[in-house]
Amino acid sequence: MSTVMAANGAMNNTGDIGLKLEFTKNLNHVINKIHATSNIDEIMLDVSKDICTLFNADRLTIYVVGEDNASLISKVKTGLNSFKDLKLPIAEQSVAGYAAMHKRLLNIRDVYDEKELAGYSAHLRFLQEVDKRTGYRTKQMLVAPIMDAGNGDLVGIIQVINNKAGTPFSAVVEEGVQELAQTMAVALRQRQQSATIKTKYDYLVADAVLSAAEFELAARTARRKGIDIEEVLIDEFQVSIPALGKALSTFFGVPYEPYKSDRIKPADLLRNLKREYVESSHWIPIEENQDGLLILTTDPERTQASRVVNNIFPKHRLIYKVCSQREFKQTLDLYYGGGGADATGGFSMDESSMDDLLSSLGGDEEENGGGISQEDVNAAADNELVKLVNKIIVDSYRMGASDIHIEPGPGKMKTQIRVRKDGSLLNYIEVPSTYRNALVTRLKIMCDLDISEKRKPQDGKIKFKKFGPLDIELRVATIPSQGGVEDVVMRILASGEPLPLEKMGFSARNNELVKATVSKPYGLFFVCGPTGSGKTTTLHSILKYINTPDTKIWTAEDPVEITQKGLRQVQINKKAGLDFATIMRAFLRADPDVIMVGEMRDKETVSIGIEASLTGHLVFATLHTNSAPESIIRLLDMGMDPFNFADALLGILAQRLAKRLCADCKKPHIATADEIKALLNEYSEELKNTTTWKKDPVAATKALYAEWAKLFADDKGQFTLYEPVGCDKCTGTGYRGRVGLHELLIGSDAVKKAIQEHARVAELLAIALEEGMHTLKQDGMEKVLQGITDMHQVRAVCIK
Repeated sequence: MSTVMAANGAMNNTGDIGLKLEFTKNLNHVINKIHATSNIDEIMLDVSKDICTLFNADRLTIYVVGEDNASLISKVKTGLNSFKDLKLPIAEQSVAGYAAMHKRLLNIRDVYDEKELAGYSAHLRFLQEVDKRTGYRTKQMLVAPIMDAGNGDLVGIIQVINNKAGTPFSAVVEEGVQELAQTMAVALRQRQQSATIKTKYDYLVADAVLSAAEFELAARTARRKGIDIEEVLIDEFQVSIPALGKALSTFFGVPYEPYKSDRIKPADLLRNLKREYVESSHWIPIEENQDGLLILTTDPERTQASRVVNNIFPKHRLIYKVCSQREFKQTLDLYYGGGGADATGGFSMDESSMDDLLSSLGGDEEENGGGISQEDVNAAADNELVKLVNKIIVDSYRMGASDIHIEPGPGKMKTQIRVRKDGSLLNYIEVPSTYRNALVTRLKIMCDLDISEKRKPQDGKIKFKKFGPLDIELRVATIPSQGGVEDVVMRILASGEPLPLEKMGFSARNNELVKATVSKPYGLFFVCGPTGSGKTTTLHSILKYINTPDTKIWTAEDPVEITQKGLRQVQINKKAGLDFATIMRAFLRADPDVIMVGEMRDKETVSIGIEASLTGHLVFATLHTNSAPESIIRLLDMGMDPFNFADALLGILAQRLAKRLCADCKKPHIATADEIKALLNEYSEELKNTTTWKKDPVAATKALYAEWAKLFADDKGQFTLYEPVGCDKCTGTGYRGRVGLHELLIGSDAVKKAIQEHARVAELLAIALEEGMHTLKQDGMEKVLQGITDMHQVRAVCIK
């Protein structure tokens, strides 16, 4: 054993001054060696053995604070010639994490002694997994925080493992480790600030995203495979694209611009720029705003030095932004086409490039006072414009949109095209004003509307199979808007088989009650809600449930969207005199068992429905009302006889659609007591007028909490709530798809008696709640506790 090791071992039992001087001398030697290193990795790899020898220790781990300031990253474990990074959270669940969190020194006799660890904190644990994998036995551990003397910030952690003498580390060694930590803090800060940055990726090493050794390995891998090093860093070393973007931004001194799948393509800026040129020159204009023209590039220095951009856009103030190679390629695919619907959930670009389609049309438009010119008709029939319109429809359908909005601007303003997906409008593309009239004219031709009439609203239908590759239908409405232009809104009609009831998102109670109610031989059942809330979808699912060979089902719809075998479906045609009331009277002469009416909005239709239900028919209909109890008052206000209506009523289902949290990126957290209390208060707000709640609100609240715990809590009695995050699959919104919220009022004897007595909405609501009905918001809150959606979305679609 060397003199230093003998002295260090002896210091566990004696205070020999000579040995202490020897220890101090060797400590200074190590300190000087640290100051002589040229980079952080030399400190970690070369000097670590000297530190182990100094403290007579078996192993050493040095951590630096991660980029997120919430984690520790180990740079080396000595005793071996190789190392592997280990990331730990700054928290009490590990020894290093505890020392970092509380910024204090720990001298532990045995890390496996739970009582000793509990002396520091009840949460403190030693991570035994590494020992189990390697067969190594960790025992003594001396851990000290590396602190910046200037501002008191934590820089890292030094962890000395296992005294070779087999005894706990002495007080002298504690002092030595603390002095060494001070030196390490200065060295780490200096090396981080003055590190020589040779390449645009060196900032990844400086920011501790990965080590120098890992970067060297990534560079060798890229050379061996003949691919760009960025691909290796992202795919094999799990470097996040934002971290890569930050490094590029720091190196080039320009802002980082992340990829956005919903970015509007600047067709005017790209008119003369072909993909081949843009791809080879590594720059592309992405937006023009009040600050100037934004140029996206992977190499701002080369792009600015070439001055090509200045020559192409001489009158613009240029603003350069940098991105990774992968994001640049994604932007090119978004603008020019990249083959099929991408994984980001964006628009499919597998057909002709939108830019090519727009640039092929050409021509300047002169305003013609709102009339229709022969040039517009010719342009509408032009092959390139036909492709443009077809592409808009195909892309919208493939991304799951429900509506397409064509919004021309007056004068020379562009025509904006937006699509509605999951209830929200998203920008799709802007089309220059040159093609405005021709675009609208083409759509009118497709649905046989009067192309010369631009001053009145028109509506029609496109059977797209005649014009494109998809067998779908679109309902089209044209509306004259300010500036002598026409807006066009197209609804993509749902097609195919209806969903089974089990997939409608009903709660267990609602699912059983709906099935029991609609199985009755006669009566009246309503589904209510605003436009686009899924009423027709729900009715067709109910009809699918009762659709058997021995049942005759007639439906009157406007339009017929969903078809299913066994139904006799009739399309409303007001021009031919076929309205809902006329068709219903015809149904009653056609031996029906079940009648479904698309909408009951007038007294005559409702009266026929009540009459039909009282004469032995099962009648389904939709209403545009806000809630189930309000629907009753609305129908009575139309002049319905309350006794007949009460006798006929089976039930009313109110419905809304809320956005569903993206399953791939939603972030869970354990709900706090305050969060659960707030949810309970909001949930019980509508129950406070019920007899049960008035009688004993405290007991009612406890009973409600117990029910929630039984249905939604885990084994520990904890509730998990989720938050939206945003990823490629949900286009960064945090939401993907929608879920139904339901409020089912059953026509019980108590409800029927209240109807006959002209009860108010509040009274009907109280009776229904007493009988177990859950309001729309309550049903939504239960889906929040299930992790399907969040309270923001529930409140957005529920009035109360």
